[in-house]
This record gives sequence, structure tokens and C-alpha cells, in this order.
Amino acid sequence: MGNGGSSIPDEEWERFLREAEAGSRGAPEEPSARARMVARRLREEPAPPAGWRTHQPARRRRGKGWYAVGLLVAVGLLVVALAPGRVVGWFGGGDGGSTPLATESERPDEPPATEAAAQPPTVDQPFRGSPAARWADGTAGIGLPAARATGWMSKKQVAQTLDRARDFLAASSLDAAVLRGERPSRAIALINPHQKDVQDFLATAFPAPSRENDPLLLFSRFETARVRIVGDVVKTRGRVTYREGERGAVEVTTDVTYVYPVVRAAAGSDEVARTIVRREVVMSWDDPAKVITEPGTFSLVSYKMHATNGGCDTVTGYFRPEFTGERATTGPGGGPEVDPYDRSKSMDERVREADDAECGTATRT
Repeated sequence: MGNGGSSIPDEEWERFLREAEAGSRGAPEEPSARARMVARRLREEPAPPAGWRTHQPARRRRGKGWYAVGLLVAVGLLVVALAPGRVVGWFGGGDGGSTPLATESERPDEPPATEAAAQPPTVDQPFRGSPAARWADGTAGIGLPAARATGWMSKKQVAQTLDRARDFLAASSLDAAVLRGERPSRAIALINPHQKDVQDFLATAFPAPSRENDPLLLFSRFETARVRIVGDVVKTRGRVTYREGERGAVEVTTDVTYVYPVVRAAAGSDEVARTIVRREVVMSWDDPAKVITEPGTFSLVSYKMHATNGGCDTVTGYFRPEFTGERATTGPGGGPEVDPYDRSKSMDERVREADDAECGTATRT
């Protein structure tokens, strides 16, 4: 499926777009501000047990904050044969041979069960004691729905669009170089270059991150001078849905939780902390006959993010996880407790609950 996250459209995609353009009249419109939400404020949410603090950038355009992470409660035992990774190095591995859960196809009814005596993570088993131990690796944990003809696209085009949407998630939140703080060029190349407000955001967010323009809203990044990722696996849980959007566009919504195990950057460090990030990104794959776009790119409709143990009251453009000693110093947050693995509530519900909260406390990591 797909082309391994490549940002270069294949010949078939270009042909579809040319055919669509051939039947159009008049000049298409720029997507402009329709697709990007103006950040209200950066929020910080629940963090790990001992009062960890969380970093929560504001959502764009609709809503105000974001919490949580989650997992589909055991849907039955199913051995999932993990497909080769789209992003080299982010598949395979895991903790101790746990049976993976089936791919999430709809929102779960309740949070995952809590282990009676959860064991702490180790460098060899960075997901031990966490529901993520049974999650799939990389894009294998992001469920795609069956394709059907929608809006201006045929069934085959929709299938390719879903692949490209997942390619963006891989390039923005799983790519090893991006996690080390490098510019997410492949992911950015999938965003419509004619969407001026988003391009302005991208031009500002990396050199001068702020509460309104924070690259963490769309991309996962860590400072290599402070921490390093443990191993070559990021656990994921989430799903992709779609519907017909404005002007016959195919509007794709992605709701995915990522679990990043890290240790301090210093040689020999072995205390493992986990940063848990949930993002909801809504993409509009526009009809080129009606909207000015480029083949193989999408316009951003909205993007929302919440991170547990990603930093609190700081905007650096990087996640800044805390470890045991640091948590003891900073103390617990003042916001409500939240289970970062609970995906049973929608992002909108989380926003309403956490609307006035600052830094919170996570019930587990």
C-alpha cells in the first residue's frame, strides 16, 4: 500500500488530477484560511503518576486544548502479522512477545485495563507496564477504512488518498530524523503549498516557536542534547476516517496516539520515560478543478494535539520529557487527572473537560 511515505505523486495520481482539471471551468480558488485554525492558547495536560506535567499546544480553529491517549480495550486476541514499515526502522520489536491488539476500527467504549502491579519500563522493554505493550508498531497501528467512491474521487483514488494520509502521519510523527529534531521536509511536501496561512505557520514555527505557532501541533520532535529515543519502535493506536467535504473534497480525519520511550542523552542513561502524544489532523484532499492545489497534496482543515510528559509551560518546539528526579522537583500539575491511554472519549469531549485546565496529572504512563 502506498509508496513508503514518498512526497512525490505517482503517475496514476497525476493522471487522475489532470483528468479532473480537464473537465473544469474557470479558475479554482485558493484554500486560504478555510483550512487552518488560529491557535487560541497552548495547553498543558495530565502527565505521569507522580504529578508529571504535560504539554498541550492549542488546537487550530475549533476548540481549545487537548488531552489524552488511549487504546481500544481488548477486542479479542488476534495475532497481527506486522507489515514491513513505510518508514524504515520504525517497525518490529516491542515488549516481551505480547499478543498485539486488533487494529482500532472505531472508538472504544472504555479505557484499557490497568495492571495490578505495573512493572517499570527498561531499555530492553521500554513499553513494559503500559497498554502500549500490546499496540502495533509504527503505521501498523493506524487503521485504514475500506475505500469507496467519495466526492470527486473514485474508489481507487480514495484508497490512494488514505495511503497518502497515513504517509503524512509516518513522515510527521514516526520518521527517525524528524524525531531527532530535523525539519520534516517529506511531511511538509504533502501539504498544499498554495495554502498561505499554513505556509506562514510552517515558516514561523521552526525558527521561532510560540504558543500560536508551535511545530509540535503537527510534528513530533525531541532535543538530542537532552534525550534520545530508546530503540527503533514507536507504538501507535488510532484510526483514519473520511467523508465528503467542501466543494466535493475528500475530507480525511486521523486520530492517532503515539508512545515514545526516551532516556537522557548522557551515555549510560537507563531510566526510561515515555512521552505520549495524541493528535487529530483533518485533511482536505481538494478537487483541483475547484481549489488551487498541487497533485498529491492536501489542505489542512484542523490540527489538534495533546502530549503527556512532553513539557509544561514551555514552548521550545520540542517535547521535553521529565524523569523521576525532575518530577519530584516540579511537583504535580493543578489540572484534573487523565488517563493518557483512554481513547474512549473524542477529542472534542476532552477539550470541553480540560477547557480551563493548565498542567494536569496523568494516572499512568
